[in-house]
Amino acid sequence: MTDYAEEQRNELEAIESIYPDSFTVLSDSPTSFTITVTSDAGENGETVEATLRFTYVEKYPDEPPLWEIHSQENLDNSDVEDILALLQQQAEENLGMVMIFTLVTAVQEKLNEIVDVMKTRQEEEKRRKEKEAEEAEKVAFQGTVVTIENFLVWKAKFELEMAEVRRKKLKEEEQTGKPKLTGKQLFERDHNLDTSDIQFLEETGNNVEVDESLFQDIEDLDLDEEDPDFDPLQMGSDED
Repeated sequence: MTDYAEEQRNELEAIESIYPDSFTVLSDSPTSFTITVTSDAGENGETVEATLRFTYVEKYPDEPPLWEIHSQENLDNSDVEDILALLQQQAEENLGMVMIFTLVTAVQEKLNEIVDVMKTRQEEEKRRKEKEAEEAEKVAFQGTVVTIENFLVWKAKFELEMAEVRRKKLKEEEQTGKPKLTGKQLFERDHNLDTSDIQFLEETGNNVEVDESLFQDIEDLDLDEEDPDFDPLQMGSDED
């Protein structure tokens, strides 16, 4: 007949000697205790930790002990679920043998794996940020790629800005009494004016109204009638 109480006392003494700094007895009847398990430190000193609480049942180790995660640090909910599933698996595989050390060792290895995953995620995040920084620097160095579309947008905006500048400058010159520039002077000052008339005609459909009162009466010019006495050579001699 198995003496369960004896096996439990012997294991408890062994566990206390193996984990002197992390082992704490919570009660004697039933026997309940905690063991704090901490992962190895990661590259930047990060660790994860779980405090496991075990309670012996009457027929332990032929029946598995009760367990729970009493507290934890830096573990996600998914990590906690994985640890509980791991404890269940290990307990089923070790029925009939004292198993606390085996369970704690399995959790220790799991915590180390979690730290390794954290390290991998940190490295991936670091590489991602470095890549983003490189791409941003490349874009800043190259500038904006010129396409037909964005060039036309820029050109339209630029022409509007230049027209406004010219309008303000002409207004200032009028206010200060400066003489108004001739068309030739305006053309020489701003070569962009050579396209203004064409653009105007295109926008109005070549329908330009002319005030005929500004010109000499066409009928007075007698362009259709020839003077029989008109002699251009005689005009030259008269002038002499």
